Amino acid sequence: MLYDVSLEITYEYASPANSGRHALRLVPATITGEQRLLSSSIRLSPGPTERRDRKDFFGNAVTDVAYRRSHSELAFQLTARIDRTATPEELDISPPVGVLARELAGIQSLAPDEPVHFLATSPRLPLAPAFAVYAQEHLSPGISALAAVETIGRALNEDMEFDADATTVDTPALEAFERRHGVCQDFTHIMIACLRSVGIPAGYVSGFLRTIPPEGQPRLEGADAMHAWVRAWCGIEVGWIEYDPTNALRVGQDHIVVARGRDYGDVAPVKGVLRTSGTQTTDHKVDVVPR
Repeated sequence: MLYDVSLEITYEYASPANSGRHALRLVPATITGEQRLLSSSIRLSPGPTERRDRKDFFGNAVTDVAYRRSHSELAFQLTARIDRTATPEELDISPPVGVLARELAGIQSLAPDEPVHFLATSPRLPLAPAFAVYAQEHLSPGISALAAVETIGRALNEDMEFDADATTVDTPALEAFERRHGVCQDFTHIMIACLRSVGIPAGYVSGFLRTIPPEGQPRLEGADAMHAWVRAWCGIEVGWIEYDPTNALRVGQDHIVVARGRDYGDVAPVKGVLRTSGTQTTDHKVDVVPR
């Protein structure tokens, strides 16, 4: 299916910023057999002093920008067209969770997509005993890796409440878990921590999700937002699968991948530093339109 995506992220500063550097991860990925980026454009206002496009360690598209002149506002605008392929769910031929460690031990490569990078603590996601306890409570003896992923994802969807006011982008996963409230970033971080705690490699995916309005009501342009979900490694035969705990479903044709990493820190849409003082406000608008 073809999708047109538009994104606008704006910042307003209480005091002018004299300089700044930002790394943008906004452009959807091309992934063999899953999706193809047909076109994309990033517009910056004001125009940067420097701009460089590159790939990071995990293969995500990054646009580095630098500002050396004073500015009180900043806007990043993306337009893109993506061809997203429907991927049928495979049969569960994954090994029991307890066998994953044996399969992992046989992998010698340190390539970016190897599961070894997604098994331990990562910078934004320290592991805590509470995650392991919760995961173990929901897993039956001998359960397969794929079934474990889906079981933990469904359990979190039932036990957590989506609450846009409960957390911020910097709220620790454990704090959101203890409150049982949060947004897609929190659902995703918590599920990753639970999976890693029982030996299932798991990572963070950022992207866009097509939202469908209630029957008889029009779509609201700009009402969508960037989304997040989990990528889990289920053994050599199955490989990586993706699960959306916020919506309790396997990732499908309505999910558009932008970036993949260990946690939010690896895939943040905008990451950088400013030389300024005072507060700032930000606004974030996304529109995903099927064609």
